[in-house]
Amino acid sequence: MFVAGASGVLGVRLVPLLVESGHEVAAMTRTPAKASMLASLGAEAVVCDVYDADRLTEEVRSFRPDAVMHQLTDLPDDVGRIAEFAQANRRIRGEGTRNLLDAARSAGATHFVAQSVSWELPGEAARSISEHEHAVLGAGGVVVRYGQFYGLGTYYPTDKPDPPRVEVSEAARRSVGTLSAPPGTIVVINEAIEP
Repeated sequence: MFVAGASGVLGVRLVPLLVESGHEVAAMTRTPAKASMLASLGAEAVVCDVYDADRLTEEVRSFRPDAVMHQLTDLPDDVGRIAEFAQANRRIRGEGTRNLLDAARSAGATHFVAQSVSWELPGEAARSISEHEHAVLGAGGVVVRYGQFYGLGTYYPTDKPDPPRVEVSEAARRSVGTLSAPPGTIVVINEAIEP
């Protein structure tokens, strides 16, 4: 199992669950300082930037995963700065997704799971989500549309955001099940996990 975005708010919860489930996990981050934390979760830490397509392909191929999980985002820690990161987050959904899909194909991975959102976004963000999901589904992958995360480490550590929403640890727990899902779209929100 190769997890891109493993050091994110969902990834750090997901990696130990995958390890506990018996998966050998390569946990990718672009931040060298986070590698030891990922190793402490039981994963093989991989420091790589999704935009370095050649290196990414090399890393994924060397691990030879059966499945690749795309949990990459490019969002700030401060919710007040989201607008500043809009273009970077669109880029990761576009170019980042293409690079990761190419690397997964090159490595012979048979399953691809990618994070998305379950609420409507305006303008360019909506287009980038649509293109991202179309690329994943077109490759025979699984799109997981998460509700807004809340809980420790999220933008809503104590309060709950408006629906659709899901507690982040619960979202990680449900994500493990997406590895056996057939190609298509899954919605992970508090109320249900809906195909």
